[in-house]
Amino acid sequence: MGNQFLFFALLVLIPALGSSDFFINNIRNIKKRNAADANSDGIDIYSMKVDCKVTSRFSHNVIMSRAVNRANVSKEAFFDVELPKTAFITNFTMTIDGVTYSGTIKEKEAAQQQYQQAVAKGQTAGLVKASGRKTEKFSVSVNIAAASKVTFELTYEELLKRRFGKYELFLKVNPKQLVNHFEIDANIFEPQGISYLEAEGSFITNDLLPLIHKSFSGKKGHVSFKPTIDQQRSCQNCPTTQLNGDFLITYDVNRESPGDLQIVNGYFVHFFAPKNISRLSKNIIFIIDVSISMSGRKLQQTKDALLKILEDIKEDDYLNFVLFGDEVHKWKDTLIKATPENLDEARRYVQNIGIAGWTNLHGGLLTGIEMLNEAHKNGSLPERSASLIIMLTDGRPTKGERNTQIIISDVKNAIQGKYPLYNLGFGYDLDYASLERMAADNNGLARRIYEDSDSALQLQGFYDEVANPLLTEVELKYPENAISDLTQNHFKHYYDGSELVVAGRITDNDLNSIIAEVKAHGAEDNMTFTEQADVEGTAKGFEDQQYIFGDYIERLWAYLTIQQLLEKRNAAKGDEKANLTAQALELSLKYKFVTPLTSMIVTKPEDNEDKAALADKPLEAEASASPVVPSYSSPATSHMYTSVDGDPHFIIDVPLKEDALCFNINEDPGVVLNLIRDPSTGITVNGQLVGDKQSSNDAGPHNTYIGRLGILNTQLNMKLEITPEKITLQNGTKQMSFTWLDEVTLRHPGLTLKIIRKKSLEVSMGDGATFVVVLHQVWRKHATHGDFLGFYTIDSHKLSEYTHGLLGQFFHPIDFSILEVHPGSDPKKPDATMIVKNNQLTVTRGWQKDYTEDSKHGTNVPCWFIHNNGEGLIDGAYTDYVVSSLF
Repeated sequence: MGNQFLFFALLVLIPALGSSDFFINNIRNIKKRNAADANSDGIDIYSMKVDCKVTSRFSHNVIMSRAVNRANVSKEAFFDVELPKTAFITNFTMTIDGVTYSGTIKEKEAAQQQYQQAVAKGQTAGLVKASGRKTEKFSVSVNIAAASKVTFELTYEELLKRRFGKYELFLKVNPKQLVNHFEIDANIFEPQGISYLEAEGSFITNDLLPLIHKSFSGKKGHVSFKPTIDQQRSCQNCPTTQLNGDFLITYDVNRESPGDLQIVNGYFVHFFAPKNISRLSKNIIFIIDVSISMSGRKLQQTKDALLKILEDIKEDDYLNFVLFGDEVHKWKDTLIKATPENLDEARRYVQNIGIAGWTNLHGGLLTGIEMLNEAHKNGSLPERSASLIIMLTDGRPTKGERNTQIIISDVKNAIQGKYPLYNLGFGYDLDYASLERMAADNNGLARRIYEDSDSALQLQGFYDEVANPLLTEVELKYPENAISDLTQNHFKHYYDGSELVVAGRITDNDLNSIIAEVKAHGAEDNMTFTEQADVEGTAKGFEDQQYIFGDYIERLWAYLTIQQLLEKRNAAKGDEKANLTAQALELSLKYKFVTPLTSMIVTKPEDNEDKAALADKPLEAEASASPVVPSYSSPATSHMYTSVDGDPHFIIDVPLKEDALCFNINEDPGVVLNLIRDPSTGITVNGQLVGDKQSSNDAGPHNTYIGRLGILNTQLNMKLEITPEKITLQNGTKQMSFTWLDEVTLRHPGLTLKIIRKKSLEVSMGDGATFVVVLHQVWRKHATHGDFLGFYTIDSHKLSEYTHGLLGQFFHPIDFSILEVHPGSDPKKPDATMIVKNNQLTVTRGWQKDYTEDSKHGTNVPCWFIHNNGEGLIDGAYTDYVVSSLF
């Protein structure tokens, strides 16, 4: 394929309906490889600019960095940016010495195949990973010659959502160094007119405050921030920058009419946010997890948030609490009015909430839903009111019904579309994907609550978003014979300070105007709103707009449509899921959006080697369908894969030789072997042997297997014990257990754990190595064999040079020579002389089983077998690796 630089972006959309995830964070462009690069002889950033153009809430953002290599040798330049989780990247280019290399959007599988071909020849240089609550990091690097210049330019688009009456453009600025030309420039155009515009920064001092220039008049708004290099300094003559923190732009539009309807080039968009509407009373049930995992700070923060929420509940609202642990408990048998006396009693109840065993999620949800159903049925709630359920949990079901698919189905059947369900997931020890699907099935949304000092504020902040319902059963209607491909146009609730957005295609080419009719239930009557727009009127509204970017309404329609197709796809099955996938993929490719179904590739020829950058946008929650394991059919890289499986046999892949080495360890059941020990990262992996089933009079030799694995990470204060029966994670004093019947993805800071039901477990340590454990199960009544585990390593090169152990010592390059191949005792397995580590060994050509592709039968891997417990290949004797315990 030739030498080239590949950038591969696997960016997965995380829908955030009603959230505040529409941010541009952490402009942290080119960073230095080491301290030596910080001087004028290394990579020097001489320009950094963020250019934002917002037209009718749809933003088009370009982040550009320019750098020069002032060294007399080639240097590697990095481009790091944190992006909103809700953004779609649309382009990435690198311009090197006047030559521009542009990205292309491809279907994910095709792009990944090309990436795999390239990664076999070079090194991974880029990564998109979780960075914060609302962002992930985009990163790529390129080697530039001495005295050469490079320009990085990344473009992405997103629709800004309205929350609490304002739109937010949020930049987290952190250039890491003084920059000759640093600039933030934002232009906003709103046909309705701009009612206010503000800009502020957490790092803005009194000296920097005059540098924020903001203005708005009529339909246009502008914000700029352009400090000189001296104004950037943290102190006079200091070489460090004070530009490190949040930069926030907020604005809203005039609300003279309840909606804004626009038509451009055969597409329309309708923004609906009426004002001066009476508030509806609301009926709210809080369903709260009080299982043992909620003990400590999480429970206290939950109680603090509920107490604050009780202060804000209006007297015409109705409420109740349902607590679920081992059992399900109701505060009251039905919803009660929020009178001062009842609220006082509610506060006392919340203050006395305690922990109660395991997690009966199914029982808690159905109890709350049935209570709300019964209250509506017997007429004890106001006829014109908004009902909703807020459920909070920090785990997965461990009591009662545990099958999440059954829970999801039962909840949907119980609610029957009558009111929205909002699922709040506390922390990472839960099946967030199921919470998302359940909420989406019931007109709600899921939101993760991060375990932090402000968790109570996060909970309260979510409640504030839904605290003031103004309308229910909102339906936006358009001429049926003139439009098609509508985005969502029916909404259960409209909340104060938010906005409903509908877009569609105009199929009647002769249509010059559209009438939109909005029907909804209000606090006193059913309400109807009418909006009309025509092509000439929209064109006139934009006649003084000089920076509109292309067919923005068409792109806005595509953005919304793809989001909604992907949300529906999450809960769909079979042909419906395949159809939704095909539609979303077609639009992603047509409009050049990087979505969960597409990837972006940029190629750049290098002098000596192909380089590959893998950018994988993290999922907020994902449910893998198959185990992620190393495959020997994949292109080899310069990094070795090692494994231990079977009885137990060790396989050492040696890519430089396009071959493998293998050996067995023969020890008694119960012995614990050190597989990996890295004092630098604090990672240790030990495996305990188990034997075949033996009768009391069977004194002959027996096979042994890995029956228990212990993974210790001292830096994370984490222990993971794995057996064929269960998986136990201990993080500090907190302990969680899973079985191989679970299928979950667990994310902690620095740790990702994925269980593939009855197949495998993948453990990723932050930016470091990944381990895969394969489960081997046999027939329970088998006379001889029992269940055991296989252990495989991925990205082992990310561990330090000090790594050792029976497997760990082979994470470093190893060389060997094969001489004098000759027939052995088995005609099918020739012997040979091997020179390795200055030792001369007699080895046998054979094969061992690799179970990564087929956990039942395995795949034969050819290798040179080293006899006598690996003597001469491993450092020292195998007994040196026997340890006293699993941890």
